[in-house]
Amino acid sequence: MAMPKNQPIIDTMIGFPMGSKKEVYAFITQQLKDTESKEEFTFPAQYMFKDVPDEAHDGEDPIKVTLDQMDKYNIEIGMIGVDGAQGQKAITDHPDRFVGTLSVDPNRGVDALRDMTKAKEMWDIRSIGLFPSGTYPQVAINGKQMYPVYAKACELEVPVFCCAGVPGPRLKMEPQRVEHIDEVMYDFPELVFVTRHGCEPWTELAVKLMLKWPNLYYSTSAFAPRHYNQNIINYANSRGADKVLYAGYYPMGMELSRIMGDMPGVPFNEDVWPKFLYGNAAKILKITK
Repeated sequence: MAMPKNQPIIDTMIGFPMGSKKEVYAFITQQLKDTESKEEFTFPAQYMFKDVPDEAHDGEDPIKVTLDQMDKYNIEIGMIGVDGAQGQKAITDHPDRFVGTLSVDPNRGVDALRDMTKAKEMWDIRSIGLFPSGTYPQVAINGKQMYPVYAKACELEVPVFCCAGVPGPRLKMEPQRVEHIDEVMYDFPELVFVTRHGCEPWTELAVKLMLKWPNLYYSTSAFAPRHYNQNIINYANSRGADKVLYAGYYPMGMELSRIMGDMPGVPFNEDVWPKFLYGNAAKILKITK
């Protein structure tokens, strides 16, 4: 069925135009080895995307730019990082439009847990972000350094949004093997775990694990809708209508015009669309408006 018109949207992965993508992604490039990634790309997974959004321009208010884009495409609420001053300002100035997430490096040990507590108290963060292949040194989804983060997320009653599947940047994929999620869900039955960035090439396994574990979800970040995996579409249209939620990738790798231009072509059932675009994220992020 066609995407419904005027359906409010929650985007669980959105940000603001960046001044320098190279600086923003320095935490990744420090461990890349190939010359193209280190010297030629403006961001580490550039080879995978067309028409990457421009960097921010002098005199331009990045928060206003993103809000204008959200208004244009009926995105009611965006989940943004509060790791820096810009995200914190957006949450403070526009609490009706943004909710916060905190990216956590499990290698920081107890300091990472203190960061989580502080971010919850100050910014009422609604989730924790994890990038196993992007940690340095790398920490697997089921790595021992991750377990205190999962325990703290349960204590704070916030979900984790974790990259899973082969990473876009030319980093080792082992930390993000989808099979690792099974052990985490067994050990933390209270944890709400949302995958990011596709789970490919293990989407069939991701679906099997979502059937098995009630608190395991999938988000569509970093994929243009025309490339949504068929296993995920089939699952959403059958037993997984409550398990798949929308996430974009603006301005990291795609313009919202590209994402929303593709979106009407996704063959979701009529009952799936409101849950995919809004309801599932609202439930997970505890958005009650």
